Amino acid sequence: MGYVHLMSQPAKSPRSSAATDAPESTAGTRAAAQRLKMRRELAAAAMELFSTKGYEATTVDEIAGAAGVARRTFFRHFRSKEEAIFPDHDDTLVRAEAVLNAAPAHEHPLDTVCRGIKEVMKMYAAKPAVSVARYRLTREVPTLREAEIASVARYERLFTRYLLGHFDERDHHVGNDDPLLAEVAASAVVTAHNHVLRRWLRADGQGDVESQLDHAFAIVRETFGTGIGAGRTAGEPGRTPAASVSGDGEVLVAVARTDAPLDEVMRTIQQALKEH
Repeated sequence: MGYVHLMSQPAKSPRSSAATDAPESTAGTRAAAQRLKMRRELAAAAMELFSTKGYEATTVDEIAGAAGVARRTFFRHFRSKEEAIFPDHDDTLVRAEAVLNAAPAHEHPLDTVCRGIKEVMKMYAAKPAVSVARYRLTREVPTLREAEIASVARYERLFTRYLLGHFDERDHHVGNDDPLLAEVAASAVVTAHNHVLRRWLRADGQGDVESQLDHAFAIVRETFGTGIGAGRTAGEPGRTPAASVSGDGEVLVAVARTDAPLDEVMRTIQQALKEH
């Protein structure tokens, strides 16, 4: 499994960083927080109106008025009233991507993806009552269900790109199933997350959803994790061997990566036994 290595960038001088980066970063953080606050206020107003008047009968003008802002302010934050009940997905997608970008080199990419999608669960679990109400509403309104599906698809594309980024997509030799496994595994992670999330929402947001999610991810990891990378043989260009074996008389010493697929390690050892 070849990993992508990025060239380090020249460090900025302390003076330039202090003079420009800090103020810009502070201002950007403040603006992002204000933006998210307004999105959540508009979403809360929308949810209240949807529950009292009904989704179809509620207008954008009414949502904006209930939030105490103008119609144009609403459209600066949402393109439609359908989007108004999903205020956190954009920011959650950014956080999930940050998890992927900051992953340690030794971590199995599938484990990284599982950690990334936990950001989505945290978003729902932060406000169980709101999440449950939103879930019930999306079950009743097909338009909202379609918007939710579109949001889920964005996460799946993010995780698929990440997993595929660990393999050479041009390497299509017979026996290399890594690209296929990457796409299937990304779908499996999203499906496992959504299964646990729906079960938790149907239970009115009760129960230890994090442990349920960890259990689901363990199943995905066991099913797909050991297969990723098995389509390549040790010693191929761009691939770190799963294990290396050295022999001295009647003793063999094997050294393996911690994320190495067990079947690949065993093949390496078996081959070494035959040769010795």
